[in-house]
Amino acid sequence: MSPDDKLPAATAFLLAHWRGGTKCTAMPEVLRPADLREAYGMQALFEQSSASPLFGWKIAATSQAGQAHIGVAGPLAGRILAERVLADGATTSLSGNAMRVAELEFAFRMGRDLTPRATVYSQDEVLAAVESLHPAIELPDSRFVDFAAAGGVQLVADNGCAHEFVLGKSTGAAWRGLDLAAFRPVARMPGRQDQAGLGANVLGDPRIALTWLVNELSSLGVVLKAGEVVTTGTCLAPIAISPGDKLDADFGVLGRVAVAFS
Repeated sequence: MSPDDKLPAATAFLLAHWRGGTKCTAMPEVLRPADLREAYGMQALFEQSSASPLFGWKIAATSQAGQAHIGVAGPLAGRILAERVLADGATTSLSGNAMRVAELEFAFRMGRDLTPRATVYSQDEVLAAVESLHPAIELPDSRFVDFAAAGGVQLVADNGCAHEFVLGKSTGAAWRGLDLAAFRPVARMPGRQDQAGLGANVLGDPRIALTWLVNELSSLGVVLKAGEVVTTGTCLAPIAISPGDKLDADFGVLGRVAVAFS
């Protein structure tokens, strides 16, 4: 099968499972990506399937807990499609979501484009391009029955385990002067003990994770565009969720964001 046929066929296979809420054991051998670059090429076609401009990007597996959860050794990038973004406080169905976890995350909205280049972007350069910081909740899922055994290349093709995403309001706090690595967002759910995360769980600092994403896209020849949101990965172990639960993510002075499940 030629690359011109393989990439759209692979993406169509995965999209059919995503839209249908169904799972597969693995991609058919003929459709499996040969390497990360081909996997990201398949992922790019997820974006083309959307009727809306790309909402932004997610980083999977930025913490040790996140890496253990999906069976990989390092971070992966995925695309956030606009139709999969929920309003703050919304109720969403868990039907078709087998992973059934929620993740508290720091999210950055970009204020200007960062274009691909030969040299790496520094953290200072990346932060200078950020417009705002937001509290966020990601609700990941995979099209694979055993996502922990699928491997990083298949998971990248699977859009980095992207599913749904909730973005809170931009913080009014002077966040650039705060130590985000030391920040401890709190997950609150009725009937359960509060769980505190830590910004340092996100590749050492959410700003480090953001910089990783910028340089990963640059290496792939992809522009991170003004207005796009980057959510940087969970700052605590993925939280198990069930129908009837409501999650309130309290980021202190940075704000709050919530979602409920049916």
